[in-house]
Amino acid sequence: MAAAGSSASIVEYFGGEDGYRCGYCKNETGNLSHGMWAHSMTVQDYQDLIDRGWRRSGKYVYKPIMNQTCCPQYTIRCQALHFQTSKSHKKVLKKMLKFISKGDVSKGVSEEEPMDSHIEDAVTCDFAYKSESHVSQSELTPLSVDHTERVENEDKDIGETKEEVNAQQVESGSLQICAHKDTTVPGEPSHSAKIVHAPPKPGKGADLSKPPCRKAKDIRKERKLQKLLQNQTCVSEGSELQAGDQVFLLQNSKSKPNQPKTIEDFVFVSLPDDAQHKLEFTRFLCNSPLEAENAPNGPECGYGSFHQQYWLDGKIIAVGVIDILPYCVSSVYLYYDPDYSFLSLGVYSALREIAFTRQLHEKAPDLCFYYMGFYIHSCPKMRYKGQYRPSDLLCPETYVWTPIEQCLPLLEHSKYCRFNQDVKAVDEGRIKELGRVRVLHKRTVMPYSVYKKRRKGPSDEASVQQYASLVGQTCSERMLLFRS
Repeated sequence: MAAAGSSASIVEYFGGEDGYRCGYCKNETGNLSHGMWAHSMTVQDYQDLIDRGWRRSGKYVYKPIMNQTCCPQYTIRCQALHFQTSKSHKKVLKKMLKFISKGDVSKGVSEEEPMDSHIEDAVTCDFAYKSESHVSQSELTPLSVDHTERVENEDKDIGETKEEVNAQQVESGSLQICAHKDTTVPGEPSHSAKIVHAPPKPGKGADLSKPPCRKAKDIRKERKLQKLLQNQTCVSEGSELQAGDQVFLLQNSKSKPNQPKTIEDFVFVSLPDDAQHKLEFTRFLCNSPLEAENAPNGPECGYGSFHQQYWLDGKIIAVGVIDILPYCVSSVYLYYDPDYSFLSLGVYSALREIAFTRQLHEKAPDLCFYYMGFYIHSCPKMRYKGQYRPSDLLCPETYVWTPIEQCLPLLEHSKYCRFNQDVKAVDEGRIKELGRVRVLHKRTVMPYSVYKKRRKGPSDEASVQQYASLVGQTCSERMLLFRS
């Protein structure tokens, strides 16, 4: 998708021999992953990498060693276009609507939940990285196309450190990162209150002198239609998106009879003029290794990394970071003000991001998935991501997507599983020609076969082979692997 002559991804590969502390089971050396530092990265390269099990945290891009790490982390994606809101999701959405429109706050015990995919990917795991790169600025100057082609033509005749979060400072000093430790999984029933149903009183039958009773559901539908006719304005996603939100609402609000409400019915609902609170959303580009990119058939906001700010009555209460990629919206992490934890902002932001993915699909037809980071079945508190249905998990050996319903029985028997049941299936994107791997050496781009001849000192073929097998043939031929 990248245009000719555009910037290329530049990465340094670190390998993955040492173990680090696991943020899930607390094993001091059980967390094993491969890692590389992304000086820059195109959105297409990152899309292809996460479809091979990679994930970024700031500029550090890592891939768990699935058959060795203590808590295997499976890439999970939600099919946003077919997303079905569960009862617990609807409960969160209704709670937010009641709070905004009437100021109602649940009197019961707040049902906390993990912060979706955002928080644990950014906070709870320790990975190796190099904060001070040994790459000089002269190595990273823009490349000359002619210079690159000249060198590549030479190949024609040849048969312990802490994690980089890269979090941006937020305007509100009260905003904090709230960890999900000691929280319950969303969707689990609350045991803080019991519901007692009183037996019905005996009656004498219907009073034929009165009009027949109407179902509450029919009354609500009628009221909803009247509201749409009276006020066709929507809660804005920012001034530049208001018109699009309105059209999307009107298209999706015409639910067929007896069909469940869509996520848009909750997220883009019209609010009364006397609403107690005002919830607004703004979106800004933010710093990340991803190169911002615009395409004729892409979303109006473009591709890249964005801050989504949640403003309540003029006060910022949460900031989500998302990556908008060619085929998906990828959730990175979320900050939120702990004073508003009663609103279940983790779940609410995830649902809004799913709705946003569906919105982007209207302009960018290929963009139809919502990536939630990693699903960790061996950690009970991290299983909640499986409640966003329908979802798929990525096979760690063949990199094909498998419906989560088929994966769960396998994960009950073994924490590491190959989901692809075709024993003959292989990784179709595997490395086939190591010599074609692109290398950046002394400000010059060349195939590995040329670099190998020029290299002085011990061979690094084993490291390059490992890197190429992990990123795959396509990315290895597009991205530039820095070699000193």
